[in-house]
Amino acid sequence: MTYLSIDHVGISFTRAGRTTEVLRDVSVRIAKGEFVSLIGHSGCGKSTVLNIVAGLLRASAGGVLLDGREVNSPGPERAVVFQNHSLLPWLTVRENVALAVDKVLRSRKSRAERRAWIEHNLALVNMTHAADKRPHEISGGMKQRVGIARALAMEPKVLLMDEPFGALDALTRAHLQDQLMEIHGQLRNTVIMITHDVDEAVLLSDRIVMMTNGPSATVGEILTVPLARPRRRLDLVEDPTYTHARAEVLEFLYARHAKPALAA
Repeated sequence: MTYLSIDHVGISFTRAGRTTEVLRDVSVRIAKGEFVSLIGHSGCGKSTVLNIVAGLLRASAGGVLLDGREVNSPGPERAVVFQNHSLLPWLTVRENVALAVDKVLRSRKSRAERRAWIEHNLALVNMTHAADKRPHEISGGMKQRVGIARALAMEPKVLLMDEPFGALDALTRAHLQDQLMEIHGQLRNTVIMITHDVDEAVLLSDRIVMMTNGPSATVGEILTVPLARPRRRLDLVEDPTYTHARAEVLEFLYARHAKPALAA
């Protein structure tokens, strides 16, 4: 059953009198609890799709429905985790999460319930030990964990992630990928993630939406990843289903939809 519908979405931008069509006729239907990745070359409009779902941009054509309601502005039911953690440097880890909780849940939870909920979400991302530290006192990977905790603490219907691990080293990235899989396994929340990393997309996703090159980018193919959960990366190294899905994405990106400079 469709929970989030991106329906024939298109968008154009005009600058200095020149109009560029960024997206054309983008349609994706996502079930509740599904983990979907968007992948494609730079400039294919992945972040633009995410920003439209987040309500940060208005589509020029088509629209987005979430749980039967039209998306036309930002809202706490759609929490975004960006590549830049966006933590407030003068607040502690706990206070950064509390800021979102108090803003969104003040009318639904008592002060004691909010405090407990903040601690619950810090524990979910293994950041309880650093709750009283400020952002400059923790690593990049830890900052991203706080960003994820802050987003989850808002109790969103959809978690939107824009290359959340792109700026991290390989080992930290792998650790956070594993942690994200654990969290998704516990919460069964609906996730849309943008990535440039083929292995990350295959490891994490139920489906991978592969975008054609821009301008006028659209959905080229949608690949189902029929790997059982929970997933352990070491078990998948030689798994034929994993290697086949990885090959399908690579073939789409670098053979059929290579960037012009690469295809020349």
